[in-house]
Amino acid sequence: MNHGVMGWLLIGLVAGLLGKLLMPGRDPGGFVVTILLGIAGALLAGYVAVILGLGVDGWMRQFGAATLGAIALLVLYRIIMHVRSR
Repeated sequence: MNHGVMGWLLIGLVAGLLGKLLMPGRDPGGFVVTILLGIAGALLAGYVAVILGLGVDGWMRQFGAATLGAIALLVLYRIIMHVRSR
C-alpha cells in the first residue's frame, strides 16, 4: 500500500506524537516544533527507505519507519539545541 507524500505526512503527525510520548521531557521548541520534527522524520524515513531499496509495504511498517525517523530527528534536535545553548 503506497500512500505517497500525503500518507507519510499523516503518518508523520501520529509518529511525531508517539515520538514525543516515547521521549518525554522539555523540548526547546515546544510541542508544535516536536510534531513538525515528527512529520519531517517520517518523510525522511520514507525517502531513505526508498533510496536504500527497503520495502516498507503495509501501514505497520510505514508507521514503524516513520516513528523511528521522528525519534531520530527529535534526538538530533535536542543534541543540537543543547550544544547551542551552552
